[in-house]
Amino acid sequence: MADSKIYLNVPFAQKDEAKALGARWDAANKKWYVPANKDLTLFAKWQAESPTLEFTAAPLRRPDTTASTDNGSTGVFTHPTIKDFVAYNGDEPPWD
Repeated sequence: MADSKIYLNVPFAQKDEAKALGARWDAANKKWYVPANKDLTLFAKWQAESPTLEFTAAPLRRPDTTASTDNGSTGVFTHPTIKDFVAYNGDEPPWD
């Protein structure tokens, strides 16, 4: 694992300090990292204490779900509908 990278949480204002200690910029991931040949303890203040959280959309429940919440709603999200809605296709404005 000679190519393994330890990624850091370096604020923009502290990038020069991290770079002076030997951190390198990973342009593809847009993150600073510690090269394998550097002492990891020098970068302790930028190490994540917990894994980085990635936010993903929660799965939507199907409209036929019968579960209810405390306020009596079914918890199902539905989009409002407008009977005369015309989607804009980019060719000409729908208001002409």
